[in-house]
Amino acid sequence: MYLLPKPKTIKEQDGQMLLCHSTHIVMTKEVAETEMHAAKRLQEAIRQETGLILTFSVGEVREGDLSLGIVKTLPEQTYEITIDEKGGQISGGDGAGVLYGVETFCQIVQQCGGILPCVQIQDAPDMPNRGYYFDQTRGRVLKLEKLKKIADRMSRYKLNQLQLYVEHTYLFRDFSEMWRDQTPLTAEEIRELDSYCRERHIELVPSLASFGHLCTLLSTKTYGDLCEMEDSWKEPFSFWNRMRYHTINVSDERSLPLIKKMIVEYMQLFTSDKFNICADETFCLGKYKSKKHAEERGVHRLYIDYVKELAQFLVENGKIPMFWGDIIWNSPELMKELPESMICLNWGYAPEQREDETRAIAQTGAVQYLCPGVCGWNQWANLIENSYKNITRMCGYAAKYQGIGVLNTDWGDFGHINDPAFSVPGMIYGAVFSWNGEEIPFAELNRMISRIEYRDTTGNYVSHLAEICGQSVFQWREAVMYYENRCLKHELEDGEDLFRGVDQAGVDAAADALRDVYKKLLESTQAMPETKKQMQLLSVTLQGIGIWNAVGLLTESREKTGSFDMQKGLELAEKLECWFMAYKENWRATSKEGDLHHQQGVPAGDGQTSYCRDRVLVCRLDAPKMIKNYKFYQVITD
Repeated sequence: MYLLPKPKTIKEQDGQMLLCHSTHIVMTKEVAETEMHAAKRLQEAIRQETGLILTFSVGEVREGDLSLGIVKTLPEQTYEITIDEKGGQISGGDGAGVLYGVETFCQIVQQCGGILPCVQIQDAPDMPNRGYYFDQTRGRVLKLEKLKKIADRMSRYKLNQLQLYVEHTYLFRDFSEMWRDQTPLTAEEIRELDSYCRERHIELVPSLASFGHLCTLLSTKTYGDLCEMEDSWKEPFSFWNRMRYHTINVSDERSLPLIKKMIVEYMQLFTSDKFNICADETFCLGKYKSKKHAEERGVHRLYIDYVKELAQFLVENGKIPMFWGDIIWNSPELMKELPESMICLNWGYAPEQREDETRAIAQTGAVQYLCPGVCGWNQWANLIENSYKNITRMCGYAAKYQGIGVLNTDWGDFGHINDPAFSVPGMIYGAVFSWNGEEIPFAELNRMISRIEYRDTTGNYVSHLAEICGQSVFQWREAVMYYENRCLKHELEDGEDLFRGVDQAGVDAAADALRDVYKKLLESTQAMPETKKQMQLLSVTLQGIGIWNAVGLLTESREKTGSFDMQKGLELAEKLECWFMAYKENWRATSKEGDLHHQQGVPAGDGQTSYCRDRVLVCRLDAPKMIKNYKFYQVITD
């Protein structure tokens, strides 16, 4: 029997409990009043797995019943399960504990049906805060129903905090320039999601860019002059520029009131007592408009004074401030100037992530979360093994340095091209190791997830998913950088080779490997329930990887030889055009339009053109149309 996250104590005993139509789900009065979601979750799981429809009751427990109760002597979030021949009992230290016990019980029913093994389980989390962080700004804006499904999955694996990264994708009342070309979240959607999460003991925490990463706000004509960089609003859209060059000018006295105004409107939508101001990657700080102030006071002083002001503002409004720790790593002693309650979100995404930053933050006495990642950004399919290594390491650091939480991140750099479904294994890794830090080998954990999450009786599904990422010879990031270097004249980093490893042998080998992994995925899905099969998504993704590998090879050939095979280009254009139609259908199944218009290269709302149709090149997703119109060749042959 597989259980995820793995309980602390499991004692199996002889005997079995048999569920039947006369079994009642009996609740204490407290559970009946406050935790009906947990009871209904148990009822529905039993119905799905056995066909039995169990009746609810309150009070008296009889032989053969399942009871749900809160035991005040148990710590918060803990639970106990007892199953014997006379019935089953789920007890929690609080409502969350009851729900977590129910979720474990549901996994038992999933695997055993109506014949339940006699067992005693005692369980409690290592980390009090176990979160998932989804980028809702730089590509995808998930539909509300998809966000609810994420909350459901989080609940199943005992995650209790959700954050959605927002720069411009909330419909602020007074900032229409910022969201007019977007499909933003509304106040109604956020309030509904907040309520939905609370029912599942998930805290929906607001997260809003307030310092760096303010590209859309600082590219408007109204607020563009507040950007650290001159004339930002005149620049055409660029995935790379959006990542790096839009830090607010802290030397302008209008900056703080503007950001505070946005915070006030946004924070009122949430019941959480926390607020994440982000404040990460302020690449331009002190380099342009605030350069004089930086020379006088130091760039770190500019940073900490601004963050301190926002943090104190939040404290005065009854909130616990949070921020990303990448800037303060360089001067950790400055943590002592921030409010004691402030939480440092210490991130790092390398498979062998070092612990230096974690140690330095811990030595200041600051409160911190450790923040690993599901490693999907810039990928058609997530780097699953990398995410496993990164998450296990960062969860270990959280335990070693007394972190109070783990926040597992899912970013959308360069348009969020990967489907959220590919992040599910990484999300579960974070849930497993933030709850129980006991080591589970990669292959074994993948077998467990394959069986529990995907209902794959072979246990191989996740391992096959992990093979996909290795077949991308020409990455999406390289395609974007090639375009922006050629058309927008953006400088590449020193020594950067966009076509490293792109050759005929590599592309051919990847094509063979993609066919092989597709076959293995098909085999794994044969015994899956229909609701768990993802072959449309997988087919489109694997075909796309092969096509983009071919795009890279064609472009590399032009760079190397100076010539271009027009016939191959036209044939590839046809494949790419047909593929992109299917890709858009998959996108729209889960997401609003979001950044799809940037991937396609449509004109921006301010009259400028993003990925202009008269100068398109291979890396643009609608490149095939332009190839047929002979515009593509201007880029790769000029």
